[in-house]
Amino acid sequence: MSTKDKILVRVQSPEGLKRIELSKNTNIKDLYELVRETLKLEDYGFSLFKERNFTSEIISSRSQTIASQNIKHGDMIFFKQVAGISERRASAVAIDKISSAAASQSFQPVLKNEVKEDPVDLLLAKEDGRIKRERDSKLCHHNLNGCCIHCSAIEPYDEGYLKEKNIKHLSFHSYLRKQTSGMTGGKFVAFEDLNCKIKSGCREHLPWPKGICSKCQPSAITLNRQTYRHVDNVMFENTAIVERFLEYWRNTGHQRMGYLYGQYEVLSDVPLGIRARVAAIYEPPQESSRDSIKLLDDDNANDVEEVAKALGLCRVGWIFTDLISENASAGTVKHIRGIETHFLTAQECILAGNLQNSHPNPCRYASNSVFGSKFITVCVTGDKLKQVHMEGYAVSAQCMALVRDDCLIPTKDAPELGYIRESSDKQYVPDVYYKVSIVPSMKIHPTNEIIAAWQHLGKSKTYESAVYLPLFLEFHFFFVSFYYYYYFTIFTENG
Repeated sequence: MSTKDKILVRVQSPEGLKRIELSKNTNIKDLYELVRETLKLEDYGFSLFKERNFTSEIISSRSQTIASQNIKHGDMIFFKQVAGISERRASAVAIDKISSAAASQSFQPVLKNEVKEDPVDLLLAKEDGRIKRERDSKLCHHNLNGCCIHCSAIEPYDEGYLKEKNIKHLSFHSYLRKQTSGMTGGKFVAFEDLNCKIKSGCREHLPWPKGICSKCQPSAITLNRQTYRHVDNVMFENTAIVERFLEYWRNTGHQRMGYLYGQYEVLSDVPLGIRARVAAIYEPPQESSRDSIKLLDDDNANDVEEVAKALGLCRVGWIFTDLISENASAGTVKHIRGIETHFLTAQECILAGNLQNSHPNPCRYASNSVFGSKFITVCVTGDKLKQVHMEGYAVSAQCMALVRDDCLIPTKDAPELGYIRESSDKQYVPDVYYKVSIVPSMKIHPTNEIIAAWQHLGKSKTYESAVYLPLFLEFHFFFVSFYYYYYFTIFTENG
């Protein structure tokens, strides 16, 4: 390339302004290649334009040159990321590679019949779900074949029925019925995962941290208690499964962790409910002490999955112990978890969030075909009577999103509190809020530092307030609990 033919072309992209040195006789196909190398792109999923409003597209061609396109020294061309690839600007050598890259990047709406849901979801989707009621002898004044508002079937999400049966959370399929009820029948229902990252490709400004706008900035997050849960009950098929798992702690005093393998099945106690039936516990390689567990590399993980699949089982959750012996002769343990301390620590919630993100729940109403997770967490600890006790949990979708986008980390001195990362040059973290009910003469100290304190506000009133929480999060907002069965024993009246 002679100095006389050499020109400088500027490329405006979301990454900023780049300069490319080339010849007047360079063909347009080579121009695309130089832009791809300069911007360090993996594929050709972009277009080049002469105008800032993305008109006058520069079509990739070997026969067309820079000079024939009237591109001169110092001119600016504009880069635009596109979902699909036009064959007119695809090179003959790389067309297969480009087409596959475009297919992976372009958004294709997921049809309801294309999502491979779990068998229990398919079964519940076919059920009517409405709760049948018997004829009330006092309120119903019709004959046996009649029906009125006092004995007609009610929806599975009926608040009065749930309160009467002491069901704190809707089952996921009851939640689906509630969202899809009405005239449209769920035609416009689409579940979206919470996003905590900046949307890429914004052309209104320079990339973060040099610029941000309302189009690409993630919305502030207000922590709410999740009204539904994907799993409503956990049951172990027999006591020997848990006894073998606890044997390690009884012999060493060290904690233990394992993966739960079983199946999901319909639960009749909760409207459209799901139960996780545990058939086996697999204990991966680990190093543990009285206060910690460290997982090691597992060379047998793939073999275990193949064996479980052959047996018709899948990984439904994980279990861990937090047991400290108080009186060995009496068989009592210390009661260290509860409403006054914590149910799950921040580190346990983050680990549960990672595991749930690794085991997403297929859903036909989700835009990306998955929403939430059926993966459960079981903690073996001491109860108020100082006996070995099990509790089941699952972190909420908000917690899963914060963990997935690396916004949440544990704290060193307060296990019940998590730390929200502060925004840096490498990562933008959205604001996080939570709501509390304020009663008269109530002071609130959510962390060691006073975030908010209220004095006397009045009589016989309850105030709902949104509090900005810049650093710490209490994990009562982050998980939903569910019932569990430990002993699988059938009792009769005659013993």
